[in-house]
Amino acid sequence: MTPPAGPGIRARSLAVGYDAAEGPVISGLDVDVAVGELTLLFGASGSGKTTLLSAFAGLLRPIEGELEAWGEDLSTLKGSALLDYRRSVGIVFQSFHLIASLNAWENVALPLRLAGWKPASARARAVEALDSLAMGGHHDHRPGRLSGGQRQRVAIARALASTPRLVLADEPTAHLDAVSAADTVSLLRSLVTSERAVVVATHDPRFAVADGRVVDLGVRLDGANQATL
Repeated sequence: MTPPAGPGIRARSLAVGYDAAEGPVISGLDVDVAVGELTLLFGASGSGKTTLLSAFAGLLRPIEGELEAWGEDLSTLKGSALLDYRRSVGIVFQSFHLIASLNAWENVALPLRLAGWKPASARARAVEALDSLAMGGHHDHRPGRLSGGQRQRVAIARALASTPRLVLADEPTAHLDAVSAADTVSLLRSLVTSERAVVVATHDPRFAVADGRVVDLGVRLDGANQATL
């Protein structure tokens, strides 16, 4: 395993939910995500994995507790600072979320264009990201012409296109066959660098071979989430 390069995310007594009035989905959580390390969030459906990823991405604010990313308090980020943080995060969704009418490079380039990149630069970066994931022969293919594993590679390329320092993957093998799932496990592990952290939320036991830091989002008798590191 690549030695951790330093702190990325730090959560202490963290409570997160979608509606403060309805109470937190996650509460009392202490967890660290290190740069240069793969972190695996294991847990059954309803354990709060997606909720926690949303907080890490800056999409949900903590209800209680502390949540820091690269030394910044995510609960206080607003405006352009919050937008800049969100742009530093690449997200791989469970269901790919590719646009059927766009080809592979267009799907990868779209977030860059929305972030203000010029068309030629966005296309060049999209092609580069696809090529790095062995998708060089599929730039012009729309999602309907791609296998599940290939669609996942396009989704990962899209997450990598902005050179994020944090990659979050939510159940990335949920819709893949055994061969494609094993390939995705290996691929996500390879994304870890000395300047990047990768967090995968999963209940797939195939990730047990990915050589990462395991966070088990179990549930205590009092209903609070308990991370087992």
